[in-house]
Amino acid sequence: MALVLALPVLLSGAVSAPQTADAKAAISTKVQKVKAAGRNFTVQTVSIPKGTPVTVGLAKKQVGQTATLPSIVKSYGAQAAINGAFFEAYNGAPDPYGMLIANGKVIHIGRYGTTIGFKEDGTAIMDSLQVSLTGKVTDSAGKSRSWYATFINRTPSANASISMLYTPERGPKVGFKGGTAVVMEKGIVTKKVANNNVAIPKNGFVLVFTGNQKSTADRFAVGSTVEMNYKYTNASGKEIPWEDVVTAVGAGPRLVKDGKVAVNPTSEGFKDTKILNASGARSGIAIMADGSVMLATVSGATIKEWAAVMQKLGAKQAMNLDGGASSGLYAGGKMLTSPGRLLSNTLVFGGSVR
Repeated sequence: MALVLALPVLLSGAVSAPQTADAKAAISTKVQKVKAAGRNFTVQTVSIPKGTPVTVGLAKKQVGQTATLPSIVKSYGAQAAINGAFFEAYNGAPDPYGMLIANGKVIHIGRYGTTIGFKEDGTAIMDSLQVSLTGKVTDSAGKSRSWYATFINRTPSANASISMLYTPERGPKVGFKGGTAVVMEKGIVTKKVANNNVAIPKNGFVLVFTGNQKSTADRFAVGSTVEMNYKYTNASGKEIPWEDVVTAVGAGPRLVKDGKVAVNPTSEGFKDTKILNASGARSGIAIMADGSVMLATVSGATIKEWAAVMQKLGAKQAMNLDGGASSGLYAGGKMLTSPGRLLSNTLVFGGSVR
């Protein structure tokens, strides 16, 4: 049974959008001592009332950049924050690996793990979210053809044959040279460019086709109209109602489902021993029975131990976030857990976050 060792620290400046009775409560922090899986753990926790404003906090407000956690907190005016999706921290561009949804837009697609999502009213949900992006391009003669994108706002690997979508959240440009880029503004194809680090219009997006996918660009004549559609499913392929989710971060694996420990990393696509059996610094997020959210970090635990800890803390649903040197938690105007590296993305709560 969890034992609270310190009185809560209340952050009275928390605001809600929209205002609800639950969300008028303050964000609070606790250090909790938990005995689980035969061990004692000291856990830093932050309680977030339902309805507290939340968004994805991006390093430099772009997908594929890195920054310190305090700088991300400051740039979003947040009262609380925790590190989010796994990202490439060692080699190449620091792109995320997991799902990211910000302001109702899918800004990165992940292909594994578990995702937590927040609706406009503050309701939090959790699932093995998969997103597929397809579209239609129609030329001036009225002929329509289909297209799809595998990823969003990600740097393609060398010699890859792939189709990618780039949105303004990527930054001013796609960030690399290669392939054939199709530039759209207000749903209209404005130009096609080969092997260039093209600019992303603020009122549009860019599709880049590389390798044997380059021929797909032939379907996009200048002046054609372009439509796109997102399909939301779980790992089993069943459609799930995520259309009204405005904020989401994907990582994993799942730790707790419906109040019970539910850990199966390999079934979620994880292969790294750091996730499968090693002990390390962990970050996690939980949905509580009253609809509030709990952020948590611990200095050393296996994933199975981490799941047991989150269950003991009262989680109804819980998932792991990026950990190790990425593990970071902020609230009460200070770092509760300091990351050992720059971060790519976070979840930020309260304050002036919108």
